Formats: sequence, structure tokens, C-alpha cells
Amino acid sequence: MRSTQAEKDAVGRYGEKVAVAHLEEAGMRVLARNWRCRHGEVDVVALDGDTLVVCEVKTRRSSGQGSPFEAVTPRKAARLRRLASAWLELHPMLPETVRIDVVGVVVPSRGPAHVERVTGVC
Repeated sequence: MRSTQAEKDAVGRYGEKVAVAHLEEAGMRVLARNWRCRHGEVDVVALDGDTLVVCEVKTRRSSGQGSPFEAVTPRKAARLRRLASAWLELHPMLPETVRIDVVGVVVPSRGPAHVERVTGVC
């Protein structure tokens, strides 16, 4: 059975909610969700101590189409670096130490979501 775009969007929103909870439980302070500029969109911008963290959230219903982390291509990594620079240009009072993380969320048909975070991906 094929998923509708609305179902995919709902899974993505749920994954971002789970990812934000995971980041906050890890002691990070979320500054923005779905921040947009001319370069694109950042799923989550957070502070981890004195480090600004730009987070890409990838949500899957299963690992059948590969790991969520496989979706972060070199092109997407370059876009995330441009987005991090754009955020810093608009928020000069924040630290200049920047890290890009990817949070992978797998939402099975039953049971809790599985969350994994890879830090400093690019």
C-alpha cells in the first residue's frame, strides 16, 4: 500500500517531535524548528553548551529503504553548512562554534520510535 503525501508529512512531523525531545533530554536547548532562509530549511537549531548545532532530522517507517543517515548526501551536507552560515549571519550574538548533527528516527508500525543521533557529520 502506498502512502499519501499527508501520511508522509505526518510521519515527518512526528519524527521531528521525537527528535526534539531526544535533543532536549540530552541537555540541548532548542532555538528554532523548521527555520527557513533563501538556502533552504533547517529542521532544528539548538545549543549544546556553547556550540550551535544544526540538526537534520530523517524519519523512516522502517529500514527497508535504507538508514535515515544514508539520506544525507554530500549535496545535502553542503546545503546544511550554508544554512548554518546563514543562521550565524542573522544571529551574531550566538557562538561561532558550529556542529551539524543528523537525528535518525525509525517509527515502526508498533512500539516506540527508535532514535539515533550522529554528531559532527560534516
